[in-house]
Amino acid sequence: MNDTAAPLVIVDAANVVGSVPDGWWRDRRGAAERLRDRLASDGLPGRSGPVEIVLVVEGAARGVEPVPGVRVESAPGSGDDHMVALVADAGERPILVVTADRELRRRVTALGATVAGPRTIRP
Repeated sequence: MNDTAAPLVIVDAANVVGSVPDGWWRDRRGAAERLRDRLASDGLPGRSGPVEIVLVVEGAARGVEPVPGVRVESAPGSGDDHMVALVADAGERPILVVTADRELRRRVTALGATVAGPRTIRP
């Protein structure tokens, strides 16, 4: 989706996956793929209307493929730096970043994004 009027939702895959101790560390890529698939099928709880979802992966999860409804971006270095760049490049559209990382929250809110914790999208 390239609708610049649709809100942009950037999901910190490592932080969201890491928020539940369910063995994700044994298969980081698989955990990111499960998160991607859940976002594609369930969308964002409590949100209606079109949104553009971007799942940012890093490290062992790099290379996760996109699916309809979820764009996946493999951070070339720091996932946090990549998410900050996405926010900076998003223009005037509404932006929500899903993370519990305090420093990342500070950086993206300074650029005008709003933030929500992992429980927003993860039971």
